[in-house]
Amino acid sequence: MVWKKKSRWGWESHYPRSTPHKAEGGIKSQSKGGTFGKSWWAKRWVQVLESFSIGARLSRGRSYARGGQVLSIAIEKGTVLAKVQGSRPTPYTISIELGVLSEGEWTKVINALGQQVLFAAKLLAGEMPQDIEPVFKEVGVSLFPTKLDDLKTSCSCPDWSNPCKHIAAAYYLLGEEFDRDPFLIFRLRGMEREALMTRLARTGTATEAAPAKARPSEPLSAVTELFWTRAEGKLDVLGGVIEIPREPASLPKRLGGFPFWQGESPFLDSMSPVYAAASPRGLDLFLATATEGKPIDTR
Repeated sequence: MVWKKKSRWGWESHYPRSTPHKAEGGIKSQSKGGTFGKSWWAKRWVQVLESFSIGARLSRGRSYARGGQVLSIAIEKGTVLAKVQGSRPTPYTISIELGVLSEGEWTKVINALGQQVLFAAKLLAGEMPQDIEPVFKEVGVSLFPTKLDDLKTSCSCPDWSNPCKHIAAAYYLLGEEFDRDPFLIFRLRGMEREALMTRLARTGTATEAAPAKARPSEPLSAVTELFWTRAEGKLDVLGGVIEIPREPASLPKRLGGFPFWQGESPFLDSMSPVYAAASPRGLDLFLATATEGKPIDTR
């Protein structure tokens, strides 16, 4: 049964509440309750959605995001494409479009950003400056969508209301992804991180704010067999004390969150016990090989 309801957006079709098919391997939000997003820029993105007054679709969108109903999300310049499992066997196709800034508009923005050393320093550190939005506003554009018309969204579901709960679910997960990588909002506006950093460097400000470059590490051999064997004399090069790291999974922690992690628990929560258990085993194998010349048993 379908009925019509008058709203400020016009006449809308309303469908009875349905139960979605359980999705396998979907993207589950890290938020299990309360608000989505930790950083101010992620919360800013979510606030835009919640300002559209779409009522119950927001709560159902949150349930879809937390339940893993979103199967995939791809972020490109100006466009987000997603698949969401709904009540029908075939997942729905979602698209969210945000206008890409022109070359001239980006030139004005980057010149304005380049006048602030603090902005460049924070961007180089992977952090969105708190007061970056006024910089965009001063040159006549916006970083985040400010009104409903700034977003063009579509969903293949039968609900004619836009945005629907499937779009809302993808929108919430995007907010969490912005927590991991704030530069994704720049990509949506048409500017990749590398291009932004390069153009900021040309202003001279980014060079002043950039930390000293670390010494480049030894490149890995293109011969895969050498990766798993110890070359002659290589053991002596290691030097120092070989011990179990005090902090498990330190390298993954430096890399940050995993993009659109699909596990039951957060990525680092899942990997830390694995690294902690593997370190003693790895040390035992290494010491046995180094002192006794025994082959490594990797079973």
